[in-house]
Amino acid sequence: MMPRIGIIGSGFGAIATATEFLRHGYRDVVLWERSSDLGGVWRDNRYPGAACDVPSPFYSFSWAPWDQWPRRYSGQRAILDYLRAVAEREGVTERTRFGAEVVAAEWSGMWTVTFADGSTAEVDILVSAVGQLSNPLQPAIPGADSFAGSVFHSADWPDDLDARGRRVAVIGAAATAVQAVPALVREGASVVLFQRTPSHIWPKPDAAYPRWYRGLATRVERGFFHWLAALFTKQLDPGSIPARIGSAVTRTHLRLRVKDPALRAALTPDYPIGCRRILFSNDFYPAIASDGASLVTSPITRIEPDAVITADGERHPADVLVYATGFETQEFLRGIRVTGPHGDLHEQWTGGARAHLGIYVPGFPNLLLSYGPNTGLGGSSIIPMLEAQARHMRLALDRMVSLGARTVEASPAAEQAWDDEIQTALAGTAWVSCDSWYRHPENGRITTNWPSDTDAYGRRVRDLVESDFVWA
Repeated sequence: MMPRIGIIGSGFGAIATATEFLRHGYRDVVLWERSSDLGGVWRDNRYPGAACDVPSPFYSFSWAPWDQWPRRYSGQRAILDYLRAVAEREGVTERTRFGAEVVAAEWSGMWTVTFADGSTAEVDILVSAVGQLSNPLQPAIPGADSFAGSVFHSADWPDDLDARGRRVAVIGAAATAVQAVPALVREGASVVLFQRTPSHIWPKPDAAYPRWYRGLATRVERGFFHWLAALFTKQLDPGSIPARIGSAVTRTHLRLRVKDPALRAALTPDYPIGCRRILFSNDFYPAIASDGASLVTSPITRIEPDAVITADGERHPADVLVYATGFETQEFLRGIRVTGPHGDLHEQWTGGARAHLGIYVPGFPNLLLSYGPNTGLGGSSIIPMLEAQARHMRLALDRMVSLGARTVEASPAAEQAWDDEIQTALAGTAWVSCDSWYRHPENGRITTNWPSDTDAYGRRVRDLVESDFVWA
């Protein structure tokens, strides 16, 4: 009897997993999406300038090349169009239940899934594909509720916002702000950017694709960027030649694009490259150096109805307040109560999430994670990781069916050995040299990232090691 499979989410991870199952004969598949459309972060992040910092030929499924990428680093709309087309073609869209927000899942010989409206569903296999960047983080700032203008997180950008002539305060200066600030300045907004920590920013080798080249782009460029990403990842090894090159490139980029010494000093990171997310932009430095924008590094103390107040006593008037403050990266499956035979998943993950291969959690039978703990990256495309995980999940299901078993879960010993190996490898990376969203706030444990390149992970999960699992 083929298992009933439920997948939470509808982004890249969910589509990769559903397609892998469907292509190998597992037809009883349903996806639950809390929104009214599929796409995950590429549906939600509609802020001006939103784009991927991985070249599109490499930020796409190996089994679904796309001949309609408009440029090398395509924007949010093009990526969402791609996901919709792939999901439709592979029969994923028709299996997606929209407006279905999962709030709980409980094991009792099968997974009983509970939705926000109180309804339930039962499946044999439960896949979490909610990702690591799905729940917006909004810091608590005194007086925030008093702000009288438009206020929102960048993941909830209003479609009807007209920024022309308005004073826009952007809180947070990392990946989102680096893309949104130049777009806001071009739209005619007056932008004040509140920065806590500057970023290492590479120039972006972006270009529009001529129409005749679009069909060739994936075939011509995918392999090159795959190789380049593996080299780029080596920047995470402090003291390595790639790290020294990366630091030199970002310093030179900053020096060439920002002439004012004081502004340049404020934009200069004081931590090793790779410790925080490395960014790509050609227009952020010119935008923040322009008359249409200003940079504030003094900490925010409070918010008033029409201004942001900083610790230096300055008052910064604003009509629009944007939280470009990222996501809840440490709370995997946040908002979903998962109860296994021996207790609550989040209680087991106190001190940091962990899973064998980033996919399987001991004590939680038939629970599979896409983009789970320690499978994120610091300098490459996540898509090969998602494909590799989906394939391993399918291998586990194949073996379960062939054994006549009803459940599969990682053994505690296998998970511990995997975690020991990963944490040892991570201890030698740049990620341990500063605080960042990669690390758990209580103990500094790196829960999000994989310590090597995508090929290395692919080799580790290429085969199913049957002895690493408990079958029942």
